[in-house]
Amino acid sequence: MTTVTVADLDIALRRQPLMREFTPAQFDQLMNIAELMDFEPNEVIHREGDESDKLFLVVRGHVAIELAGRLEVLRVETVGPGGEFGWSSMLQGAGRYFQSRALDGVQALAFDAADLRQMCEEDPRFGYALMTRLLAVVAERLQATRLQIVDMHWTPAKRAGA
Repeated sequence: MTTVTVADLDIALRRQPLMREFTPAQFDQLMNIAELMDFEPNEVIHREGDESDKLFLVVRGHVAIELAGRLEVLRVETVGPGGEFGWSSMLQGAGRYFQSRALDGVQALAFDAADLRQMCEEDPRFGYALMTRLLAVVAERLQATRLQIVDMHWTPAKRAGA
């Protein structure tokens, strides 16, 4: 992947849908803790149960959000540019609830969860905006998981209402 400048990072972060919720001062604070990370195709970014210390925003590429079973891996959702993953990092002491794997070359902005939690405590308006967005991500992930389970276990007739 190419080398990214601070200006590139600023532009990438401003393009994220989540960032539209924040004031210029809050955006600048986020810029100070953002780290651009690259992941190779098929690289496991983190596994279910891993320690959770970063929230990610996808800048380029696609990330599979997966449930890894003993015999197979179930893709729950695919997160593309502008999407977030790693929300469980905001729950202090919680491990990852899903596995995340790069489907192609991925660039993502990573935010240290401890820094984000501190920003939430110091600025409740920022905290409210961030947590509202992350709650929407959790709800989307729950719905995607539910639909996968329905697809796997309901017969076509039941799905059709018979």
